[in-house]
Amino acid sequence: MKYLPINKDLFIRNRKNFCQQLIPNSIAVFNSNDIMPTNADGTMLFCQNSDFFYLTGIDQEESILVLAPDHPDEKMHEILFLRETNDEISIWEGHKYTKAEATETSGINNIMWLSQFGITLNALMAEANNIYLNTNEHVRRSLTEVQTKDARFIKWCKARYPLHQYHRSAPIMYDLRMIKSDIEIDILQQACDITENGFRRILDFVKPGIYEYEIEAELIHEFIRNRSRGFAYAPIIASGFNACVLHYIENKDECKDGDILLLDIGAEYANYNADLTRSIPVSGRYSQRQKNVYNAVLHVQREAFKMLTPGNVIPEYHKEVGKIMESELLKLGLIDKTDIKNQDPDKPAYKKYFMHGTSHHLGLDVHDVGSIYRKFEEGMSFTVEPGIYIREENLGIRIENDIIITNNGIHDLMKNIPVEVEEIEELMNR
Repeated sequence: MKYLPINKDLFIRNRKNFCQQLIPNSIAVFNSNDIMPTNADGTMLFCQNSDFFYLTGIDQEESILVLAPDHPDEKMHEILFLRETNDEISIWEGHKYTKAEATETSGINNIMWLSQFGITLNALMAEANNIYLNTNEHVRRSLTEVQTKDARFIKWCKARYPLHQYHRSAPIMYDLRMIKSDIEIDILQQACDITENGFRRILDFVKPGIYEYEIEAELIHEFIRNRSRGFAYAPIIASGFNACVLHYIENKDECKDGDILLLDIGAEYANYNADLTRSIPVSGRYSQRQKNVYNAVLHVQREAFKMLTPGNVIPEYHKEVGKIMESELLKLGLIDKTDIKNQDPDKPAYKKYFMHGTSHHLGLDVHDVGSIYRKFEEGMSFTVEPGIYIREENLGIRIENDIIITNNGIHDLMKNIPVEVEEIEELMNR
């Protein structure tokens, strides 16, 4: 791994918090992710299961965590199973965790090889009534039938132990992961700082005639040289009309004089993710119209910041942000009072130009897990990303920062990243 070691206290505390939510006499099992194939003998870059990483800090395939907090033998309360390495694996794939290294990373003392998993689980199940299994229950997950490691394990476990009571780990994990600890906030800040480095780099690089993919190359260079694995998600580097396509990821076109370049980018660091959007003028100067739209979006974002307070909730928050956006669109002449009077309450007039939500949870996943109906609490992490997209003007502007909710207002993880029109213009014309 490129990133620096993480304090194992994070994972020790996460496991403790999880186990406190289990009903008595339970076992919980978490699997690492599969290595996914491409073609021929190729594989994708390994990406660890977020829940598994949250509980262990182990960033390696073919690993299993078993928690049995009520087992009579204390050393069986936490067991981490790892693939046993050998000289051939070392030659072809490189170094794998030793038992000592796994303990140092995770804080788990009982490390076993994967070959011991079956017989050990059998012994643990004989003393337990309940078993918690993990699966992806994200509301926006792909519904395509995919035989993930979790799905295969659920089928195997239920066939082998049909009379145990089965429970879902996801609700517990999602509640826990919504509140970020100080260690997690520091890691998120690191991801945001790396993202800032990339953004400042391209402010010196962008000019008419540059292609979107050249900007992508500059960003990935800066991210990786700062210990990031790379982009937290497929980057959106969208000039001109492309900025009006919300999930444009081709990044293939030339940036032309007069265009706005919308950059929705973020660096990953230690499996945590940043999510930044800035909209900059390819020529280095905003037109008056572009400036007016930009400042309208910036005003909406700053008003949204004020609503991210403990006790609020996403559906109500989004409604209030919509009202502020409605007012800005009126000032810009994009909608009028007749549009508002005749609007469908389920599809308000402002949605023509601002068709997505303002905020989502952020953390180990870019769209991090958690209920949109849970009231805001200190330690929650959100993006704040209003936008205005005027397709008939080839103009799309979005501004996005990552924040932490506190009891004394938001903590803006991206407060040092240029956002004012004048600052961006100054940096692009040095």
